[in-house]
Amino acid sequence: MSRPGRDDAPDRLYTLTQGRSRSGPDNPFDLVTLVVAECDPVPGMQSEHVAILRLTERPTAVVEIAAELKLPVSITRILLSDLLAAGRVSARHPRKAAVPDPDILEQVLVGLRNL
Repeated sequence: MSRPGRDDAPDRLYTLTQGRSRSGPDNPFDLVTLVVAECDPVPGMQSEHVAILRLTERPTAVVEIAAELKLPVSITRILLSDLLAAGRVSARHPRKAAVPDPDILEQVLVGLRNL
């Protein structure tokens, strides 16, 4: 019995990535990287690339793309790298919250203790 969502055909994954198991050292994609399509799919594209471009018409996280495609994140990252290299998608990381000044935090703590 197979688990739901598990792909029991490793040869399919091998074919999707053209034998690559890693996407390269300069890969900007982590689980929460937002991906946005920069163009529409064109005839002759790999079906997974087409699906990614349709999913990313609005900013979509890598983990969401992998879940929708029912593919491992590692395979999804390789496919995204191909699209990024071709200029078909752009990647951006979610904004990081600004770290408050430690002096201000200390003043707030002192003020709370004085209450």
